[in-house]
Amino acid sequence: MKNSSIVKDIAKERIVSLASLAEKENDEKLALRYSRLMKRISLHYKVPLPKEIKKRICRGCGMLMSPGKNCVVRLVSSKRYVLYTCTRCKKENRLPY
Repeated sequence: MKNSSIVKDIAKERIVSLASLAEKENDEKLALRYSRLMKRISLHYKVPLPKEIKKRICRGCGMLMSPGKNCVVRLVSSKRYVLYTCTRCKKENRLPY
């Protein structure tokens, strides 16, 4: 029988490595594939996505958002949040600061 802690550690490593590959990738389809694989691995092995990765995944299309590459970042100082807009699906993600 497999040791569940070892399997979960390997799943976490794969999620982090897929996130770095998706961030570096120029091909949009391949980057989308990497981000969907991250989600599937986290669901299958019951490992939560790290917060810094989870915040950067678009809730509309599932793409890992990289500022300047496939999303627009704006500061809304009157309401004190950062607005990330996906250039692929135009979905907005608000994060307080």
